[in-house]
Amino acid sequence: MHLIQILLPLYDNEGNRFDRDRYEEISSELVNRFGGLTAYTRAPAAGLWREEGEAVHDDVVIYEVMADNLDEAWWRAYRIMLEKRFRQQSLIVRATTIRQL
Repeated sequence: MHLIQILLPLYDNEGNRFDRDRYEEISSELVNRFGGLTAYTRAPAAGLWREEGEAVHDDVVIYEVMADNLDEAWWRAYRIMLEKRFRQQSLIVRATTIRQL
């Protein structure tokens, strides 16, 4: 079993908030494909990192799905599509092998 997490920005690079419809569309896509979704949307997570010596901040929401099999090619293509949809150079999509207790 795998837990896949997608970190999605709340704002574009100019500081404009993305429309709620964008997140609802992604939710629908993931629920249709994986049968369920957990979305952490009420209190955004704060991402901090250094880029060219400057501190960069981003507020993100986290979407999680569980899957028996990890189709890395599909997830790579989905990440690239999300990067285009959110106009980002890169988005984090990560997977962890889990054991359900």
